[in-house]
Amino acid sequence: MNMKKTLILFAAVSLLSFPSQAQTDDGIQRLDEFRYPKKREIISIPKVNGLTVLKCDFHMHTVFTDGHVWPNVRVQEAWKEGLDAISFTEHVEYTPHSADVKPGNLRPHELAENLAAENNLILIKGTEVTRNTPPGHFNALFIEDDANLVADRASELDKQAIQAVVDQNAFIFWNHPGWKATQIPGSYEWIPFVEEMYQAKNLHGIEVVNGFGFHKKALDWALDRNLTVIGNTDIHNLIAHDYDIEREGVHRTMTLVMAKDRSAAAIREALEKGNTVAWSSNYLFGKEENIRDLFNACVTMGEAYHEKANNQGKVTKYYEISNNSDLYFELQLKEGNGTKKVILYPQSAQTITAAEGQSTLTYEVVSTYIRSDKHLAVELSL
Repeated sequence: MNMKKTLILFAAVSLLSFPSQAQTDDGIQRLDEFRYPKKREIISIPKVNGLTVLKCDFHMHTVFTDGHVWPNVRVQEAWKEGLDAISFTEHVEYTPHSADVKPGNLRPHELAENLAAENNLILIKGTEVTRNTPPGHFNALFIEDDANLVADRASELDKQAIQAVVDQNAFIFWNHPGWKATQIPGSYEWIPFVEEMYQAKNLHGIEVVNGFGFHKKALDWALDRNLTVIGNTDIHNLIAHDYDIEREGVHRTMTLVMAKDRSAAAIREALEKGNTVAWSSNYLFGKEENIRDLFNACVTMGEAYHEKANNQGKVTKYYEISNNSDLYFELQLKEGNGTKKVILYPQSAQTITAAEGQSTLTYEVVSTYIRSDKHLAVELSL
């Protein structure tokens, strides 16, 4: 290479690698010309029985109650992390920042709705009815206004506080039922107050996963009573503070809603039908049929592509199993002669083997919970 070409190449590399040396008129030099633009993560999950899987967080707080961020920050976080829908659920009865921020349960929604619309994010009106434990806290989605919400924590007003959101035709779920189980003995039970709500059809779901906390009994209650399974962050701080989201594979806790389209009305319909799965860390929680349908939509088995005989003449067949989603599935063999353990990372494939003559292998998907003590069982046809 001659000297002239070397100088040209060096200049080109320099331009690509370093910020421009240009200055403004006031002598201030900008150093961020090559800063990457903001990007939205895409959480890829295929349709389930023709339904779109929406990523939702129905429990979060801002400075308007006991959170630490402005509403628009929640929208920016949700957009960046690939969510489809969120709800600000500020406490009705607890406003610790009221000396500095004027309280208003729906004020965060009002402040953020334009930014949410600009970023194609569905914003659902909500609130948190914050009663003493027991009975505890209840989120109400799709409320209309906050004018008649009951702010007094007096126990004799518990029913009145719930009735105020029932009157607005809200979708109501019981938040983190076990969160004070160690501080208040007997609080983590199916109490008469909740039974009355259930019998009156005023309880529609249960938050089975709150942040990183799996409330095991709550899952069984939801399954036994056909209540919708919910999983949320209940975020107060920055998401990046509580979740190591820069690490590959880490995501916030959310509810996967299987809806007929990407709209608030379709989300409401799906919630009422119980078409949900809670997703936290590498785990899925929900009704058996929902998790099975989700697994079947994501995981496919190929035909045998190779076979090999050992010294005794026993033949082993080779297959490829694929995961075409951003979910994680861990399988352990329960029946059949084949690969003992299979880990399907997001968007990946694995080789599994089976003895000749095997028509099926039965696995337990240990990264799923269809009861507090039970995982999904799947049969792979060979």
